[in-house]
Amino acid sequence: MSTRALIQYLEYLKSSGVSHLYTPQSDKAKLLGELQAKYSGCDKCPLAAGRIKFVYGEGNPDAVAMIIGEGPGEQENLSGRPFVGAAGQLLDKMLAAIKINRQDVYIANIVKCRPPGNRNPEAAERLACMPYLVEQISIIQPKIILMMGLVAAQTLLGNSESLGWHREKTHEFMGIPAYVTYHPAALLRNPNWKKPAWEDLQKFQVDYEALLG
Repeated sequence: MSTRALIQYLEYLKSSGVSHLYTPQSDKAKLLGELQAKYSGCDKCPLAAGRIKFVYGEGNPDAVAMIIGEGPGEQENLSGRPFVGAAGQLLDKMLAAIKINRQDVYIANIVKCRPPGNRNPEAAERLACMPYLVEQISIIQPKIILMMGLVAAQTLLGNSESLGWHREKTHEFMGIPAYVTYHPAALLRNPNWKKPAWEDLQKFQVDYEALLG
């Protein structure tokens, strides 16, 4: 990242409400838990009105890989955990297929509260939640990211390109290599996409295992 790009990025964080970035700590789990409690009453956007539980994220605070989806669904809103409904069950199977246990990664979403009717989160809603996600990434410091679905990809990479365009490339977010594949919910609706999703996962697996040494 160039100096100019870094300055622009830090200015973006400041304008988004992130006052400082965290460095590695001995107890990341405790810090993440404290932040989850701190933000659980967030009312920065209209999604708070339909919230039953704030879905902050969960997983290994020292994870090599971070999985980032779009937003909570009905079951997630009830439980406070990301990816626990039918899409979550499929995600577990997708990870298992590339020899990754759910417990080994950290899972979060672009927005922390469920959009009504599971619609795509609006731009203002994504922006309101972005500081939370950036903060999580800065604490966990994953070495690789897997973005699930078009909303996650477009939001984090700042473009309006198609899912196909995103899937063809390896990207970077906060200097971290990032891959894009289909959201599990989309695969449940369109099983014919499972084959290309498997191809995406295999590419991700190669780099993930290389990072493990």
